[in-house]
Amino acid sequence: MASSSYISLMDLASGDMFNSPQTPERISRVMTVPVDGGITDDGDFDSLSSECCEKTIIVANFLPLQAQKDTKSGQWLFSFDEDSLLLQMKDGFSSDTIVVYVGSLKVDVDPKEQDEVSKTLLEEFNCVPTFLPPDLQKKFYHGFCKQYLWPLFHYMLPMCADYGNRFDRLHWQAYLSANKIFADKIIEVTNPEKDYVWVHDYHLMALPTFLRKHFHRVKLGFFLHSPFPSSEIYRTLPVREEILKALLNADLIGFHTFDYARHFLTCCSRILGLDHESKRGHIGLDYFGRTVYMKILPVGIHMGQLQSSLNHPSSSTKVKEIVAKFNGKKIIIGVDDMDIFKGISLKVLAMEQLLQQHPELQGKVVLIQIVNPARSTGKDVQEAKREIYESTERINDVFGFPGYEPVVLIDRCVPFYEKAAYYACAECCIVNAVRDGMNLVPYKYIVCRHGTSRMDEALQIAPESPRTSMLVVSEFIGCSPSLSGALRVNPWNIDAVADALNMAITMPGVEKQIRHEKHYRYVSSHDVAYWSQSFMQDLERACKEHYNRHCWGFGFGLSFRILSISPSFRKLSIDHIISVHRRTCRRAIFLDYDGTVVPHSSIIKSPGPEVILFMNSICSDPKNTVFIVSGRGKNSLSDWFAQCENLGIAAEHGYFIRWNRRSEWETFPIAIDFGWKRIAEPVMQLYTEATDGSFIESKESALVWHHQDADPDFGSSQAKELLDHLENVLANEPVVVKRGHQIVEGVTKGLVAKKVLSTMISNGEPPDFVLCVGDDRSDEDMFESISNTAYISSLPVSPEIFACTIGQKPSKARYYLDDTVDVLKLLSGLTGASSSTTSTRNTETEVSFESCA
Repeated sequence: MASSSYISLMDLASGDMFNSPQTPERISRVMTVPVDGGITDDGDFDSLSSECCEKTIIVANFLPLQAQKDTKSGQWLFSFDEDSLLLQMKDGFSSDTIVVYVGSLKVDVDPKEQDEVSKTLLEEFNCVPTFLPPDLQKKFYHGFCKQYLWPLFHYMLPMCADYGNRFDRLHWQAYLSANKIFADKIIEVTNPEKDYVWVHDYHLMALPTFLRKHFHRVKLGFFLHSPFPSSEIYRTLPVREEILKALLNADLIGFHTFDYARHFLTCCSRILGLDHESKRGHIGLDYFGRTVYMKILPVGIHMGQLQSSLNHPSSSTKVKEIVAKFNGKKIIIGVDDMDIFKGISLKVLAMEQLLQQHPELQGKVVLIQIVNPARSTGKDVQEAKREIYESTERINDVFGFPGYEPVVLIDRCVPFYEKAAYYACAECCIVNAVRDGMNLVPYKYIVCRHGTSRMDEALQIAPESPRTSMLVVSEFIGCSPSLSGALRVNPWNIDAVADALNMAITMPGVEKQIRHEKHYRYVSSHDVAYWSQSFMQDLERACKEHYNRHCWGFGFGLSFRILSISPSFRKLSIDHIISVHRRTCRRAIFLDYDGTVVPHSSIIKSPGPEVILFMNSICSDPKNTVFIVSGRGKNSLSDWFAQCENLGIAAEHGYFIRWNRRSEWETFPIAIDFGWKRIAEPVMQLYTEATDGSFIESKESALVWHHQDADPDFGSSQAKELLDHLENVLANEPVVVKRGHQIVEGVTKGLVAKKVLSTMISNGEPPDFVLCVGDDRSDEDMFESISNTAYISSLPVSPEIFACTIGQKPSKARYYLDDTVDVLKLLSGLTGASSSTTSTRNTETEVSFESCA
């Protein structure tokens, strides 16, 4: 049953749902498209001007611009925001790449001015603004993004109204509407054949679906700058499937840490039933024929900007002020947004604990906490701020004295040159967030401690003097894994944080120097340019096969996805195969049973009278060798097809073979000795006992370990381990161990096809027509086997081969049929062709007989 948590994309496109005004008139395309060029159904341009330039479209919630309106002239004034990550990442692109930014302005623009502002921003800044109506912006950004998604992605569930907003469908619909507006703007400036689109952060997680729906082969990357929560948290999201499916419409999904990527992949497994694998060092997830790759790389800082800030005259002046004010005291610096997740109050309490445990530090150490303005509003932020102030006041009252305050709060907007000065003077930097996506404060601190010649002069230190820095970082922030020399702490353990602070400020200088040098080498070599360049290289690799495959879009609403298959893969034409059937003389036909001639959904698993009729008719033609190849047991299959005298049956995936009803059952020679079962069964039993929901199915020729009812992740992990275990213990036994869909067993259907075809060739009846139809993974072995020329290379004429899978999906088969209904139509057509052939042959015999008489 379809989920009610998504809405039709057509409803969004119409604008009726939100009654919001349309965006301004369409912006002139940055690309050049020939006048006679058209757009195909899937959005691909038939022809493009040779003058087209490759562009990278950077998409984020806000443009990297500062905007203000002159009160006297009424004119808008714009400038680039040099602190914006979106602007800094441009350093990682090649010099001939055109970068276009798509996003919103941080100010409201009157609808009458929007067209003029759009034109100015495009011409002067290569920026495309997305003007969201104020009401929509409020519901989208302050409602769904900041009050619902942000807390949830930081592990805070709205258990009650005081701890975050509950899911609001109107806010979710506003989120979709905003994402649709962003997509429309991207479409206006994108050439899908040449351009790359890079979407940033959780505000735009639905955007890939809107964009992929219009351009099936768009080169699309997405990077999440916040944490991705564990599946236990994420699964509480009412629109969990819709967001996952939307993200999977990207070609490359980036995360700061492996933990975040692992959580995403676990959610894909548990919610969508998708498995992932490592492909040449890259993590890939197969999704309807497309491989969606994962990128794990933390963002870096802009070295040039930091060094410029350090060389700013105001920084030198501020350094001298700090040195004079805190002379003889060791400074611990903290810089955080006013946010409930930054752990500022816990940091202050750790400082209190430090002073209690080490009285000798009183008057000698000071915590300077810079509090950046809050990015969101709400009762929780106000309560956190009140707690910080109360704790600070208490500590200063208890441990302070004239001329000394243990905790200094700087609660205002602090320019970066001033922050750089505090960084440069601090013995230690502490980042104590309880949950954070990345947090670049430690990186900035390390670079500032490394200093510049001008900063050295202000601090009155020799240029060749060794540099030191110490970091105390929460283990729950994204930069923690890359800072191996930092003191990692659990921010909730106040005693441990206090101990770490004491260790940081009392550690010998040589060790501080070693830790600093190690960190500086990493930070300076993995800057923002390295990050963006690496992501774009992986995005290019992920998209290189786009135009070598056919793409079809299907699904409604946010369930829309792309089916990507080989150009040679097409629907089997029944008329064509009947035509080939009639002109051939020796035919081999292999048919799977469940899901092919009988639907998986059928309660009655035995074949219907129609199937029996078709089988008898096809088998009555002596030119046909027909086999049912199934994983079912021989007794069931022989009972069900008792009326089919000339039908061959391969039971248990081919271990038992019977050429017709009159012949005896043959066993495949590779496993006549069942001694391996005595070895394998105890091993499988161990995994069954350890894996709740798994069981062993015992067949005459095989043991099958099923784990479809087990926990998806644990079952898959146990199956991989069991496969490796069995391969080791059965290495010298006459048995093959294979992994299927949620099963581990030991027989392959490919051996059946090879045996039948080889027998026909050895009997002097080489096939000139081979048809194989199946629906699942086990049939892929059969498709591969009949396509293998190893045993037909000696034939004078290559046979006509038709490998056909059920459903449009990635397969080794070259053809597909939609469902079992199409299979029955195929069998009906072959029945007519076989009857016609038989009838013609009988007529010819009768004429010849009369002639002879």
